[in-house]
Amino acid sequence: MAAVTMRLPAVRAPLDSSAPRGGEKHLVAPGDTITTDTGYMRGHGTYVEDDKLIASVAGVVERVNKLVCVRALKARYNGEIGDIVVGRITEVQQKRWKVETNSRLDSVLLLSSINLPGGELRRKSAEDELAMRDYLQEGDLISAEVQSIFSDGAVSLHTRSLKYGKLAQGVLVQVSPSLVKRQKTHFHDLPCGASVILGNNGFIWIYPTPEQKDDEAGGYTANLEPVPLSDREVISRLRNCIMALVTHKMMLFDTSILYCYEASLPHQIKDILKPEVTEEIVLEARQRLLDSEG
Repeated sequence: MAAVTMRLPAVRAPLDSSAPRGGEKHLVAPGDTITTDTGYMRGHGTYVEDDKLIASVAGVVERVNKLVCVRALKARYNGEIGDIVVGRITEVQQKRWKVETNSRLDSVLLLSSINLPGGELRRKSAEDELAMRDYLQEGDLISAEVQSIFSDGAVSLHTRSLKYGKLAQGVLVQVSPSLVKRQKTHFHDLPCGASVILGNNGFIWIYPTPEQKDDEAGGYTANLEPVPLSDREVISRLRNCIMALVTHKMMLFDTSILYCYEASLPHQIKDILKPEVTEEIVLEARQRLLDSEG
């Protein structure tokens, strides 16, 4: 018989909710008054009533000079031009693919917005349109960049750089888009032996760091070689560390994930998601972030 782990209820001290960046955060619920100062400008997630600036969503108040907005703690992805996203092909249509990117509407990847295998750039012909399913088909995962936003809010993607394309071996983790920190780059080769793509849309891809960059295929060949056990263990540990950070609403970026990974090393992979272990490693990672900022 397999061993069964039983946990008894225990009183735990509340986790310190201070964020590692920006000092104490001001949390609001819909209808809460943010300020009565008429000198502030209304941003996303707010509205004005009786000379009061009021929150329309539950989230964190953010102030940039005189602009006040509320960043929702849980929300669908709202695309911005230049964002890096990870998505799944849901439908092959005429000259375009539909892509699930965790937004209100399916995103669109046009045939004219991709590199052909080999990185070739040319006008797409009728033969290319017939071969669309050879490049990407339903269920395939891709990394892409937001090229434009349609008037209804739908997102148009492109994969014209060789760093984008089909994703082959790895693990997909879905988190709230509000927890992914915006950075200069969202592709990270971590020193622990794995790489992550932190999609702005809340889809995170964890995969073995390739020994060499294969640019010949133009991002459309899937490596189906077996992944060594050591790489699978690193990927599993990273996945559980990301879930631990999400449990305590910590921002996800390369440094926070790496600190959490290093703090988890004394524990077995399966134990990371136990509440008391999660709390311990997240506190250690948070303290290291605070020390590095100081």
